[in-house]
Amino acid sequence: MARKYFGTDGIRGLVGEHPITPDFMLKLGWAAGCVLMDRFDGSNLIIIGKDTRISGYMFESALQAGLINAGVDVGLLGPMPTPGVAYLTRTFQAQAGIVISASHNAYADNGIKFFSGNGTKLPDEIELLIEEQLETPMVTAERLGKARRIADAAGRYIEFCKGTMPWGFSLQGMQIVLDCAHGATYNIAPNVFTELGARVVPLFVEPNGTNINRSCGSTKPEALQEKVVELGADLGIAFDGDGDRVVFVDHKGELVDGDELLYIIAAYQQQYGGGCDGVVGTLMSNFGFELGLKELNIPFARAKVGDRYVIELMREKGWSLGGENSGHIVCSNVTTTGDGIISALQVLLAISAMGDSLHKVKKGMHKLPQTMINVRMAKRVNISEEPEIQKAVAAMEERLAGTGRVLLRPSGTEPVVRVMVEGQDKQQVKDLAQELAAVVEAALN
Repeated sequence: MARKYFGTDGIRGLVGEHPITPDFMLKLGWAAGCVLMDRFDGSNLIIIGKDTRISGYMFESALQAGLINAGVDVGLLGPMPTPGVAYLTRTFQAQAGIVISASHNAYADNGIKFFSGNGTKLPDEIELLIEEQLETPMVTAERLGKARRIADAAGRYIEFCKGTMPWGFSLQGMQIVLDCAHGATYNIAPNVFTELGARVVPLFVEPNGTNINRSCGSTKPEALQEKVVELGADLGIAFDGDGDRVVFVDHKGELVDGDELLYIIAAYQQQYGGGCDGVVGTLMSNFGFELGLKELNIPFARAKVGDRYVIELMREKGWSLGGENSGHIVCSNVTTTGDGIISALQVLLAISAMGDSLHKVKKGMHKLPQTMINVRMAKRVNISEEPEIQKAVAAMEERLAGTGRVLLRPSGTEPVVRVMVEGQDKQQVKDLAQELAAVVEAALN
């Protein structure tokens, strides 16, 4: 089930406009417990993990109480990366796993994500049943559940991450700076890379409940870039608050984003791993990424923005690699969901096999200049039905003549249209984006 974020105004998508209170989280736990226990046989265990933001303590307790009231046994993992919860849900053969996290958002936000027993998103019909159950009065089950702390959860996940590497793989002699964003990877990632032989310099590993993602992590890697250059380290790795995203920094301090990391993994698979069947990106994946894969004879397909759409298209195509330029990368031949640590290890495996630095390996793909402009609109309209806009887009594409692309994408959360142009020439791309944005502005407002 896709993560549902909430701040002070309520949780959206799963349950509409319910206010965020401990009472509501109690009811959500009870509703989920009732539906999952009625739907599935076998274990009555549901596990809960969270990131390091302060509201997680309150929501963990409320969800735990609701689940127990529905007759569910609860396993508490404590701070745990989102992909770690997915893995441990499978390991403990639980009915489901729940993550309390708002990923890369600021500490004041939080959110809920459910995993099924096999470590994938819950089916849509189960989500709808939970929503319906929320509208019924809460009653106490005849048999109450119990809760227990799973003390060895971190160690199990650390061993799983290391176990995804080939026998004998070592990071001996490599200095790596890790930015853990004061988030859920703070006590996991340094151990994984250290135990694989790297000399690790950990950054932002002192969470206090309110500093998660604050001027750090995959969305704000400037401090990591400075530290890598200062130390002369081989590279840096930055995760987001819940550990499902990753970006790299090369030894020159240059950022290496999700598109480039996907390219490196795909190139390694094509050359050393028996071939790469194909890669799923998104509408926002750089056109240079697509061209780079084409040169390697690797098929490429674009999904809508969002990890659920990437995974759906991967399954449809029968491919095992996909992701977003944000660094949310899915290697389904290794695990079931996007995993920052696993993805980082796959990149390091590729670099090791290619026998070169990250800086040189990433140059196999040439990112095209990209300009994006957000155009606010007075009301939501169907862009495809605006003839002036479509005429302008067609004219832009003709001028680019196959050397770039144009994308108009209405935001799902704001009253804006994202106008994006990519191409070979930086100034032309900027001029075209501004010209198209003016057309969109005139048509919509």
